Amino acid sequence: MLFLGMANAYIMRTNMSVAIVAMVNQTALVRDPTIPDDECQGYYTPAANKSVHGMSNEGSFMWSTSQQGYVLSSFFYGYVLTQIPFGILSKTYGAKYFLGIGMLINSVFGFLVPLSAHYGIFSLITVRFIQGLGEGPIVPCTHALLAKWIPPNERSRMGAFVYAGAQFGTVISMPLSGVLSEYGFAGGWPSIFYVFATIGTLWSVAFLWYVHEDPESHPTIPHDEKKYIINSVWGAAGVSSPPVPWRSILRSAPFWAILVAHMGQNYGYETLMTELPTFMKQVLHFNIKANGTYSSLPYLAMWVFSMAASHVADLMISSEKFTHTTTRKIVNSVGQFGPAIALIAASYTGCDPYLTVAILTVGVGLNGGIYSGFKVNHLDISPRFAGILMSLTNCLANLAGLLAPIVAGYVIDKRPTQAAWRVVFITSAVVYMVCCTVYLVFGSGTRQPWDNPSNDQINLDHKKNKKNNNMDTEDTVQ
Repeated sequence: MLFLGMANAYIMRTNMSVAIVAMVNQTALVRDPTIPDDECQGYYTPAANKSVHGMSNEGSFMWSTSQQGYVLSSFFYGYVLTQIPFGILSKTYGAKYFLGIGMLINSVFGFLVPLSAHYGIFSLITVRFIQGLGEGPIVPCTHALLAKWIPPNERSRMGAFVYAGAQFGTVISMPLSGVLSEYGFAGGWPSIFYVFATIGTLWSVAFLWYVHEDPESHPTIPHDEKKYIINSVWGAAGVSSPPVPWRSILRSAPFWAILVAHMGQNYGYETLMTELPTFMKQVLHFNIKANGTYSSLPYLAMWVFSMAASHVADLMISSEKFTHTTTRKIVNSVGQFGPAIALIAASYTGCDPYLTVAILTVGVGLNGGIYSGFKVNHLDISPRFAGILMSLTNCLANLAGLLAPIVAGYVIDKRPTQAAWRVVFITSAVVYMVCCTVYLVFGSGTRQPWDNPSNDQINLDHKKNKKNNNMDTEDTVQ
């Protein structure tokens, strides 16, 4: 259910990336008169376009590239606002209902996207913002549930499996959105939002009905399985929920390493996720149906590689030849240096659309390593506060991520050239490499002292002694 929930979440955030290509009249946008109309004219037309060459399949909205950037990023403004609050609330009240109801809100407002677009760009941005608010709990609450259910030696593959739902959703969303844009009901592109909003609503109801918060509240789980999970996750001390050690967290170098890696990942990933269909249209000239298909190929590769990398990571840990720290750093390096190199290479492929797609597919595919790298690292350093740690890093990472489409929009505004797109790609590549380097230096896969249950009683005794000493001092003064 978490896998399918993650798939739905990414479907709802990525369907606009393909839909906006069909919604906007790209050829009628104002251009810099000094820039050639088509740098690749006369090179060759992709085979996927030959059937529609010379035909107009442009949309009716006249939004500039920078305005499109704001539409694409509006979802993330709402998304980041609810990260930390729901991360904290899920620790106190549980994660299930925040996740399920949030996704239900996201799905219901998906039905309103086509109507809001016809009322104007501001109303569309507002609806997408509300959808983002609803989706905010998905990652911190998922992490909180994983922390309660998944034993340490299974975290790589189970965490990767759940979060690979993002790629599964993208792989489904992009080609199907392309097909619906061309052949769908209600005028084409509106059907994208109606279909996926229906699927999201059905999943939300099923999740709220079938899923349980933790092994202790599950009515039919076998006793030995329950005992095994609780002991492996919480230790012999059993389930405990001490106050959040905010000061220790903010002083923790491994936490900051995860945060920086997460920010770099989101900037690069959101650049590709939100802008790749536009790049395919403006530079490579794929039609809308082919656009969605080719835009999804990198995420299909990422999904497959993330599954393979997760099993390798767990085997490395189980062999006891590699520590959690070494494993996370190795796999994460593949996951972030790989796409960085591919982005640089793809920015110099010129007018060859298939070579560009092939390079991006390999690069983004390697990006799947991050799910067994920093993405599950929160669970290693602090299983009891994993949801809160994820809410902190995911919030700040998405602040970096929401800048990606805005920056890209301004860079390519009125000049959708290869040189402009090269700036967009290389910027993302540099961010990937710098942030991964920080993670290599400061990252750790060891459970931190401030999350050790055996220290809870020591800390409690220390506070009691401190309180008693203060009372003795007050009595002496009196």
